Amino acid sequence: MNAAAAPLTLYSYWRSSAAYRVRIALNLKGLEYAIEPVHLVRDGGQQHAPAYRGINPQGVVPTLLHGERVFRQSLAIIEYIDETWPAPPLLPARSRDRARVRALAQLVASDMHPLNNLRVLQFLEGEWSVPQAERELWIRHWLLEGFAALEALLADHPSTGRFCDGEAPGLADCCLVPQVYNARRFGVDLAPFPNVARIEANCMALPEFAAARPEAQPDAPAA
Repeated sequence: MNAAAAPLTLYSYWRSSAAYRVRIALNLKGLEYAIEPVHLVRDGGQQHAPAYRGINPQGVVPTLLHGERVFRQSLAIIEYIDETWPAPPLLPARSRDRARVRALAQLVASDMHPLNNLRVLQFLEGEWSVPQAERELWIRHWLLEGFAALEALLADHPSTGRFCDGEAPGLADCCLVPQVYNARRFGVDLAPFPNVARIEANCMALPEFAAARPEAQPDAPAA
């Protein structure tokens, strides 16, 4: 059997930003995949269970199984998907353009997202007894810092189009959309970031993004 034809299983949590990125990428490629829910809060966090730690020793989502192979870390997973199923591409053809797109993606995934990650917030609450209002202030501060930088990079580059890079969605958009979702959850005003808001709206008009949204996942709570 062609290795690329092996089944895909994504260990995911409905509201995980990192898993959301990978769902978008899989959908953009038109790939069929099974969702294996990992509830990050229930039972003390199912990601800490020995069975899941055996798959992902870090105890985080997402994890992608492609046949018997295991892939971890959302950006690495997305690049694996892009290399294994090249069309449609999630990265531009030229190396300098790929570097720009990776920088935009990493701004979100490496600098913004970790500071509002669930386990960071749980540590602030459990170890230092930081009140909820102050935790949310922390979240909004770092989201605003990150979006200000992202907006400047998008506004000041000729490669910015309907999406972060040109006229088709790619890696950077896979990262931007979940972070905007988080920003809305915590009441961040996106008015100062018109390019961020415009690109997110263009993405969400596509069925691949709509199908990846948290509320559309099988483990999302009933409305």
